[in-house]
Amino acid sequence: MALSKSEKRNRIHLRIRKTISGTAERPRLCVFRSNKEIYAQIIDDLSGKTLGAASSRDKGITAGSNKSETAKLVGKAIAEKAVKSGVESVIFDRGGYLYHGRVKQLAEGAREGGLKF
Repeated sequence: MALSKSEKRNRIHLRIRKTISGTAERPRLCVFRSNKEIYAQIIDDLSGKTLGAASSRDKGITAGSNKSETAKLVGKAIAEKAVKSGVESVIFDRGGYLYHGRVKQLAEGAREGGLKF
């Protein structure tokens, strides 16, 4: 029996997480994408703490004309929060999603905001 789309994504995400881990010097930028919204977190896996988070539901982020533009705004917002907390470079965790569309726009927005990965 074939795997569902979400089961396949979870399997890919677990495979990615075996190799990727965030540290205090270089935390992990984790992306979650739902049908309507997009969320990003900066996580230090060694201490188990979230250093910053941004989503398309935040009040400071005005929705763009489409979901890709909104994702780019979320990327810029998470980059601003990271730079304020002293983080300059991160490890990008695409969460099992393809590096395409909204995930790619979020990454480009974070790069424009000053994050390196």
